[in-house]
Amino acid sequence: MTTDIDVVIPTLNAARSLAHTLESLRGDHDLKLSITVCDGGSRDDTASIARQAGAAVLEIEPGRGKQLAAGAMAGGAPWLLFLHADTRLSAGWAAAARQLMARPARKAGYFRLRFDSADPRARRIERLAAWRCRTFGLPYGDQGLLIERAFYQQLGGFHALPLMEDVDFVRRIGRRNLLPLDADAITSAARYERDGWLARPMRNLGCLALYFAGLPPTVIRRLYG
Repeated sequence: MTTDIDVVIPTLNAARSLAHTLESLRGDHDLKLSITVCDGGSRDDTASIARQAGAAVLEIEPGRGKQLAAGAMAGGAPWLLFLHADTRLSAGWAAAARQLMARPARKAGYFRLRFDSADPRARRIERLAAWRCRTFGLPYGDQGLLIERAFYQQLGGFHALPLMEDVDFVRRIGRRNLLPLDADAITSAARYERDGWLARPMRNLGCLALYFAGLPPTVIRRLYG
């Protein structure tokens, strides 16, 4: 069976959310998927949940950039879908993916950010993310990323960064080569509920500002923990 898309999911103690993420990839569609979970040393049931769902599991040194790069190298499908372990895709994601895959020009696609929270503040963050993507071409990793393998390789793939690996890569893709896909990436709101609906975005913005100012990701990670 020829695989259409290699799905790469980096994990670290993701047992609480991984099953829902994997389940969202199934459904009534004709895409042939190969799923690789790149685990950075989980101490919970992440690996067993992945294997029970039919995913391959790679044990990788922790660091999302390293995990994403290793997962991409593990497969050979013409397309790659990078997805966070606490993000599930909405119904219709496969049709949206097919539309991108049918384009003659090399492009990459990202999904609309949605949070699994009814808090009105979540809607404001979603709108801010949509504006950021439209204006600056900066979708974050929790929105998923669909890209042709040859284009991914041409761009040099994910770098082994401890932080900002998603921003680093989408900047190399370029705003004009990034397209919104007509489906949702429904992401856990746990970090926002824990850190605060204002404090968490400000933390993210601070990291982004320091990164654009030229501060190495290793230093940014030490500053923000």
